[in-house]
Amino acid sequence: MALAKSVYNLLFRRTSTFAITIMCGAIVFERVFDQAGDTLFEQINRGKLWKHIKHNYEEAEEE
Repeated sequence: MALAKSVYNLLFRRTSTFAITIMCGAIVFERVFDQAGDTLFEQINRGKLWKHIKHNYEEAEEE
């Protein structure tokens, strides 16, 4: 209960800190959700994406 009271007093008691907390939380959530989605997409499509197969089609440059 003491942790909840501390969090309330620190982050949610005043409107300004509540708004900043919500904005920062939304930014962090967006970044984590985006990274998780990209990772899941790459796991599902491993071996099918250009970055995984481009070595099969590129020719070595000769000088």
